[in-house]
Amino acid sequence: MREAPSSEATRRTSVRDLRTEREGVGLAARDSGLRRGEVVLLLHGSPQDSSCWDGVVPLLHAAGLRTLVMDQRGYGASGSPPGVAPYRTEELAADVVAVLDAAGVRQAHVVGHDWGGAVAWHTAAHHADRVSTLTVLSTPHPAAYSWSLTHSRQPLLSWYTLAFQTPWLPELVLAQVLEPVLAGGGLPPATAHRYAERLRRPVALGPPLAWYRAAVRRPPWHAWRATPAVGVPTTYLWGRRDPALGRAAAERTRRFVSGPYRFIELDEGHWLPELQPEAVARAVASRVAGP
Repeated sequence: MREAPSSEATRRTSVRDLRTEREGVGLAARDSGLRRGEVVLLLHGSPQDSSCWDGVVPLLHAAGLRTLVMDQRGYGASGSPPGVAPYRTEELAADVVAVLDAAGVRQAHVVGHDWGGAVAWHTAAHHADRVSTLTVLSTPHPAAYSWSLTHSRQPLLSWYTLAFQTPWLPELVLAQVLEPVLAGGGLPPATAHRYAERLRRPVALGPPLAWYRAAVRRPPWHAWRATPAVGVPTTYLWGRRDPALGRAAAERTRRFVSGPYRFIELDEGHWLPELQPEAVARAVASRVAGP
């Protein structure tokens, strides 16, 4: 069990905007909470930004933790390099390492949702020395997802990934329909509006869609099966009403975690950080506390 802060200096909190650069791409994060608390790094998904964790972060601070909340490349205050190759998963995981380095953090408890979950899995598999524990929301292990594409109805749920491969048409359509699609998918109207407003222009949708395009072009889906098993203590939260990520991959994920593992099934849809912040914070704090 993690010990409670014992000194006044430890109890004091701080907030700072952290900025760094990796290979010409600016990266932004918000570093806040207990100055000497254990560090939780949070990775948003699509089409979110770091604000998706606004309901979770205060609860983690109340549990005695320090948080690093990233805007991943293509979103928020971070850079948006052109093209598709800069959005490969290995590049995104390298961004995580760069932010940890900039914050002076050797190891963090990594938390990711949606595409942030994919980055979190990759980081834990390929940069295990930087990850103390892992908590993933919604997104199954990549190898479990790859398996589900040929053993379940997952291709029907993931139809939009292939639709996003078409040049420019997805940008033009999503700029018009993103807000009602998000609201119809369960996000509160104000949250759906905030996310959609930031992506109202088709050109702003290019980088977020590049995440999907990079995943299909390299590595191809079958290569995801080779993603190593994760050895760090891991918690996986999945909503049984998730319209995009089905049960087959969610249940198979346990096969790709060799360390201590917890699977938490919630009666919820996809947007767990926004709709279930208490459950998310509780799961993260519990994972930090021990196996």
